[in-house]
Amino acid sequence: MISSAANYPVSVLFGVSAGVIYKVPRYQREYAWKYAQWESLFDDILDNEPGYFLGSIICISNHRDAYSVNELEVVDGQQRLLTISLLYSAIYNVLHTAESVLGVQLQSALVDLPRIILYSRQNLLRVNPQIQNRNLDDYRGLLSEIGILDGYSSPTFAGNRRIYRAFKFFRYLLKRLIEQHNGEINILEDFIHKLNQACMIKIEVSSSSDAYLLFESLNNRGIPLTAIDIIKNKLLASLESEDESANSVTYNNWNQLLTLISDDYTTQERFFRQYYNAFKNELLDVQQVPIATRSNLIQVYERLIDNDAEAFFEGLRNAGRIYSRILVQDEDDQDDILKTPLCKLERIKGAPSYLLLLYLLRERANLDIQDEDIRIIVEFLIRFFVRRNLTDTPPTRDLIRLFMSVVNEVSTLRGRQVREKIESVLINVSASDNTFRERLQGQIYQDNVDVTRFILCSIEEDHMTRETTRNLWEKVKKKFVWSIEHILPQGENLPTIWLEMLAAESREQALELQQSFTHKLGNLSLSGYNSALGNMGFIDKRDKQNRNHDYVGYRNGLWLNRNLAQADHWSIEDIDKRTAELTEEALRLFSLNE
Repeated sequence: MISSAANYPVSVLFGVSAGVIYKVPRYQREYAWKYAQWESLFDDILDNEPGYFLGSIICISNHRDAYSVNELEVVDGQQRLLTISLLYSAIYNVLHTAESVLGVQLQSALVDLPRIILYSRQNLLRVNPQIQNRNLDDYRGLLSEIGILDGYSSPTFAGNRRIYRAFKFFRYLLKRLIEQHNGEINILEDFIHKLNQACMIKIEVSSSSDAYLLFESLNNRGIPLTAIDIIKNKLLASLESEDESANSVTYNNWNQLLTLISDDYTTQERFFRQYYNAFKNELLDVQQVPIATRSNLIQVYERLIDNDAEAFFEGLRNAGRIYSRILVQDEDDQDDILKTPLCKLERIKGAPSYLLLLYLLRERANLDIQDEDIRIIVEFLIRFFVRRNLTDTPPTRDLIRLFMSVVNEVSTLRGRQVREKIESVLINVSASDNTFRERLQGQIYQDNVDVTRFILCSIEEDHMTRETTRNLWEKVKKKFVWSIEHILPQGENLPTIWLEMLAAESREQALELQQSFTHKLGNLSLSGYNSALGNMGFIDKRDKQNRNHDYVGYRNGLWLNRNLAQADHWSIEDIDKRTAELTEEALRLFSLNE
């Protein structure tokens, strides 16, 4: 079934000697990676040693002629391959613009990069995206724009689509890396080396049926032993007693700890990392590791258990009880003033700050702070994470060390000073109002769907009265009852009624306008009946009723829809105007300088 399978450095997979090009068939999905995946790939390369494993690709090889180009049909891994190619393109662009100051090694890299991105013998693309959503046209246009490929121009509005957005994001990350090293561009030598040496397993099969069978085999493998399992085994072995009842109590206490945290492994692992990172200073006599990560978690905990298993476990259990409160595990505790803000912090994905909250809640007597102080801090963290998660400032890779440093800085403070220090440090590293405004006015839905929903819900909740209160976070079968509604519909099959309303000169121009404006804040709202509104015309969406004759369209009573309920058309100008209005609402709600 498998013609070949081997682990290769990226430089070999993309190298001249490889003699292959990778083609994504048209039936594969369009390029779909977003900021989270781009940033994760970049950080994984930057933070790990050369040889870091990036995953696998599965290709169908039909190569028969030794004198022809070996085209591999990419069945799995096309997102990763294209992203790596875009990263190489961004590196080339950054180096090319600074060519006059490059050292010898980077001069050599600048020469080599086009031969990585192109199959140089025939000037063909090394990675060929499929054609959906103009992926291939955008990629060719981008490479022509930066001087690698000749003969192509950038399609209209290509900058709004993911190929260009990925390239620009990588270029931004590279420039920021240079700035963090005092403008020394030669820091890229190490990054390029790590990227070239990062490894991927390339599996070649001879047919589509073989590829399918391989998929089945890979996706049905067993569940491996986790780091938490290994830590548990180490702990229970260390606490093992001749008294069976004592062993039973220890085992039950361990299970109770995991129950307090969550049955979700990702949450459990995060707790174990954050416990060490929050209280590292008091554990330094035992373990000198500067930060707990996924890769060193077992090493960290083995040393802690070996030192004093009983004391360690007691401290861990106490922290687990506190962490359970942070996770709002006790949903019946209506008197907890932290419950609502902590729920909001979880919704905005503020989990990196849990290590700070774990420290504050355990040490609040020593720090002379009360639940009310912590509530105010959590409210501030919510505003911080709305801005951070939309602007990527500070970057994800810096968040753990950021909150560890905050713990260090507040450990000697008392009372109000604690809150003021936290706010001061986070304001100092947060995005400016201008940067936040720019992202709010951009393609916000494409940038971050979760932040977009949180902002829309927050604006609506801010205008709710006792009579108009709704639970915008209610779920049925794990899906939100209230979902994001695109007023001007997304998707390529735009009905004629919308084409006419856009007042475009041609269908192509209308679709380009749609791509540029559909995902802006002003074109988004909330609907409890999203799936039924879809591609309806604006008036039909506005007046839609259910079987009980309740309005489920834009006359559903939401503050967000108050102007839509009275409007009789929807244009690009309307989107711009509403974007400006909602941007001001968001800037007010998520200001850090209250």
